[in-house]
Amino acid sequence: MKLYQLLSFSFLIATLTSCTFTENITINENGTGKFSVDMDGSALMEMAGDQIAGQMGDAKKDIDTTFTFKQIFEEKKDSIAKLSPETQKELKKLENFVVATKMSSEKKQFLMTMGTDFKNVNELQDILQTLGTLQKLEGTANATPLGSGFGDNGSKLSYTYDGKKFTRKAVIDQQKLAAKAKDTAGDMSKMMFASSNYIVKYHFPKKIKKVSNPNALFSDDRKSITIQYSFTDYMENPDKLNFDVEFEK
Repeated sequence: MKLYQLLSFSFLIATLTSCTFTENITINENGTGKFSVDMDGSALMEMAGDQIAGQMGDAKKDIDTTFTFKQIFEEKKDSIAKLSPETQKELKKLENFVVATKMSSEKKQFLMTMGTDFKNVNELQDILQTLGTLQKLEGTANATPLGSGFGDNGSKLSYTYDGKKFTRKAVIDQQKLAAKAKDTAGDMSKMMFASSNYIVKYHFPKKIKKVSNPNALFSDDRKSITIQYSFTDYMENPDKLNFDVEFEK
């Protein structure tokens, strides 16, 4: 199975059942770090693992694979050449993303992680929305981490960090939000993701003094936070996921 076919099939699975999506950011002392989005679709494997694995080729064979978007782009280079310069530029931002997939019908497991390193957290501006550009590639219509709607929540997402304060901020585009409300496919997405969760897990090099979200859970060393939201909030009220983190001196 070609890489982009595996990617599309895997992301399609995510639209069929409740899943847990986790946005991870780790920032080092020098400001560099790692970003990833994890998807856990094991609930579907509990219900129909054998059938899904069979469609992938062999119901008894586990899948454990790792590849980069750069490899997919190499396979699709002819299609990419036909895209606009702007779209090609957006796709280039994703080249270094590593995609790891583990699927086992026996263990009832389906896990996918997409991650990349960054030199500065500012590099991540709108990275989730950029993933939606993959839909413009021929043969990858479903190739976004949360199905066809991933990142398309009518907002612009940004991160800032200066050593004293970290901010996650989504600014809503009212025009996009209004257009999305008229889209009948949106109703289907609401049904599919009604029981899904969106979790943020961030780790910092300094101890946290306070977080503006009262639901934040701290690690024992107070350098990490975990906040859980409903996926409905992620899609319909993205600004609910906004918060500030202040650090001890």
